Amino acid sequence: MKKISILTATRAEYGLLKPIIKKLNDVSEFDVRVVVTGAHLSPEFGLTYKEIEQDGIAIDEKIEMLLSADTPTAITKSMGLAMISFADYFEKLKPDMLIVLGDRYETLAVSIAAMNQRIPITHLYGGEATEGAVDEAIRHAITKLSYLHFTSTEEYRMRVIQLGEHPDRVFCVGAVGIENIFNQNLMDKSELESSIGFKLDYPYAMVTFHPVTLEDDNSEVQFQALLDVCRRYQNMNFIFTKANADANGRIINNMIDAYIEENNNAIAFTSLGIIRYLSALKYCTLVIGNSSSGLLEAPSFGIPTINIGDRQKGRMKADSVIDCEPRHGDIEKAIDLALTEEFKDKAKKTDNPYGNGETSDKVIVTLKDFLFNNRIILKKKFYNYEVR
Repeated sequence: MKKISILTATRAEYGLLKPIIKKLNDVSEFDVRVVVTGAHLSPEFGLTYKEIEQDGIAIDEKIEMLLSADTPTAITKSMGLAMISFADYFEKLKPDMLIVLGDRYETLAVSIAAMNQRIPITHLYGGEATEGAVDEAIRHAITKLSYLHFTSTEEYRMRVIQLGEHPDRVFCVGAVGIENIFNQNLMDKSELESSIGFKLDYPYAMVTFHPVTLEDDNSEVQFQALLDVCRRYQNMNFIFTKANADANGRIINNMIDAYIEENNNAIAFTSLGIIRYLSALKYCTLVIGNSSSGLLEAPSFGIPTINIGDRQKGRMKADSVIDCEPRHGDIEKAIDLALTEEFKDKAKKTDNPYGNGETSDKVIVTLKDFLFNNRIILKKKFYNYEVR
């Protein structure tokens, strides 16, 4: 058997990894070990490791590394704790492969520990661009630490190759978030209302706003502009999903709590979980914020997305996405455009550039090929990409 370790540190990341974990568990030749860390283990962020257990997925180990602060210094120290703790974990487990997804600081720290112990790394979703966040640098760093690469679009595949990774190890498989949409049994509207304890008899928007990590002290100002705009739409409801464990994430979450106290047309959740989140997307009128979900999943539901600021700058976008500056007037103008019948009709007809929902099967086939046919050679050669 081949022992595969799968890392998850946040609710969103687990939601994307879930179908891959499930299908890997169905392969008798794989010994799958899910290791949980980061915000999953924090009461402040909802102890979301419980969602993994509720899905019937065994957790091999829970590794604490998140300090109870969100300053840049605290995050650096959390990364240090992750490297120390995962060094011991990998020494004990000795996996044949580590699978990681995305671009978070926890993932970079764990990938460094795995690299030092010569564990081959499979990375999902390299090659993407998010010029407004530190995630950009982290993502490319993880690419260079990794051996196998699965990208969501062909453009991103070419970008990973441009970083010197050989084309034979880089595969375009689409976005697994799209697979979740097509394969999950979502709630009907009445079930969703009962589950969240909130009536959805008015049009409603899903709102997720994460810190803008490459802009000094701008997250609070930008999010306040968004909240000021939301107050103007009294005939619309708002479902907020709280920010992740990035620098200044707690500031945003405190602002959400204060807003909910003052406005009875809004509700907030630390984590909705996969089923409730996708169900809420299915029935909403639009998505507002700066989360990647507005670019990846929302277009598959045919709903408009208001993408605020630079956090997702550089990512491929469907025609249903409206970019706007993080200013009061620009946000309001973008929402008004999204609410027009013309734009709503355009969103319903949009094509999602992130695939058709067959991602996990493609990933499994490739992992089998490399792990069982001795195709992994850690002495990587830099591939010189030539622009023609």
